[in-house]
Amino acid sequence: MEFKISQIAELLSAEVVGNPNGIITTVCKIEEGISGGLTFLANPKYTHHIYDTKATAAIVNADFVPEKPVQCTLIKVKDAYIAFATLLDFYNRSKKVKKGISSHACIAETAKIGENVYIAEFVSVGENAVVGDNTQLFPHVCIGDDVKIGSDTILHSGVKVYAECIIGNHCIIHAGSVIGADGFGFAPKDGDFIKVPQIGNVVIEDSVEIGANTCIDRATMGSTLIHKNVKLDNLIQIAHNVEIGEGSAFAAQAAVAGSAKIGSHCIFGGKAAAIGHIKVGDNVMVGGQSAVSHTVEGNQILLGSPAIPLNEEKRLIIYRKKLPELFKKVAELEKKIQKNE
Repeated sequence: MEFKISQIAELLSAEVVGNPNGIITTVCKIEEGISGGLTFLANPKYTHHIYDTKATAAIVNADFVPEKPVQCTLIKVKDAYIAFATLLDFYNRSKKVKKGISSHACIAETAKIGENVYIAEFVSVGENAVVGDNTQLFPHVCIGDDVKIGSDTILHSGVKVYAECIIGNHCIIHAGSVIGADGFGFAPKDGDFIKVPQIGNVVIEDSVEIGANTCIDRATMGSTLIHKNVKLDNLIQIAHNVEIGEGSAFAAQAAVAGSAKIGSHCIFGGKAAAIGHIKVGDNVMVGGQSAVSHTVEGNQILLGSPAIPLNEEKRLIIYRKKLPELFKKVAELEKKIQKNE
């Protein structure tokens, strides 16, 4: 990697304040800046680092005005975080893309493999499976029978896709994730449990990213649906027949129980959960470790367990902090009443 600052500015349609001829050879954190490094400033909490960073250049918001001299060159853009992400994506795409099919892969004769694919050692592709153009399957990926995978999709090492599941275009699924395992369906009978066959599938639409060791269960009937542009972190559980709306994002260890419907552009914090058979409206934010236990309308921020609107939970937090003091006062009042009696 070696670019002039002026080249980076041109790519980002940015204004340069400082030396446009500086050479960038790497990227770095603002607090760990080095010569030749490019960093960014988006969070105000890190502003103080801009004045002493050793980075050669920093991407900043267009409205940033230094309060004292800055040594690095500033690259001013509308949104520093988005611009830095765009630059990293450009760098990533400029890397050499793996292609070719390993002789150690096991591919069924009835499978249909697109052009310019990469299928690594010890990959298994089942009967009648379809793998789209430019898709990459890394070592130990297992593709079941009748699976369909779109174009420009990446499945990292150890991903397992069970039979009949569908994955769209431009998806990324990270190592160890399991798509289409049986949903948790058991019927109680005479003190025991009978397995309910899970005959549905999982459908993942375009531009979905799924973190490592996340599990998405197949539907009992029909499909578990992950709509386009959904982003799932590591270690997430999505149960059978769940539907997650377009553009929603879930942080690590979040969970959604069976048949819950999550709206579009929702955000679930780490360890947040939703119980089964409920609906969560569009544009709902659920705080970390919160549990949504009932159907909720859209355009809300929820917190707590059970999750309630943010302002209500804030009041309860204040009240809970006052409980020891209140308990002490009540005990003193009880003593006074007992003396008067």
